Amino acid sequence: MSTPDVRTATPRDRERVVETVVAAFADDPAFRHFFPDDSAYVSSASSFAGWLFDKRVVHSTVWVVDAGNAVAMWEAPNRRGDAEGRTVPSEPDVPPDALARLGKYDAAVHPLLPSTPFWYLGVVATHPDHAGHRLGRLAMGPGLSHAQEDGLPAYLETTTALNVAVYRSVGWEVAESVRVGGLDVRVMRHC
Repeated sequence: MSTPDVRTATPRDRERVVETVVAAFADDPAFRHFFPDDSAYVSSASSFAGWLFDKRVVHSTVWVVDAGNAVAMWEAPNRRGDAEGRTVPSEPDVPPDALARLGKYDAAVHPLLPSTPFWYLGVVATHPDHAGHRLGRLAMGPGLSHAQEDGLPAYLETTTALNVAVYRSVGWEVAESVRVGGLDVRVMRHC
């Protein structure tokens, strides 16, 4: 088996990244809370994943493994906003009820994050066809390296106990938790 290729994503990777995220999160409690309508899941989740990608790719903080079989979308400290003349809408193009759920979730989780600079792992996903090969760990590696080089902690949140165990196995620890809309959200920290 060849060594997986890990590289910084470009806008050309958008379609495959969105496909990977939508497939990987089809049964995720948070994504299904945001987008519960089975008939609209693919459309809404695709819009949301594309919006997250667009916000981060302009800052070179999205990494893909094997051309998008796994992806990690990071947000670096002090690198928010537009870059290279590109604008990203302030909110995703999803139905109003989904936008309300996303807003409520963010309002509950945001206060649990530090007020000091940190790296934020917004999404890490492996396409189900490639799961079980630790590609997600490879995808998150460059962001963790940047956080370490900057001397800053990294944060993420998850809503599944299985993910907590996986993240703990690579150095993440639960820092805070909150219940939002029936979801048990764990904010995890990596130092």
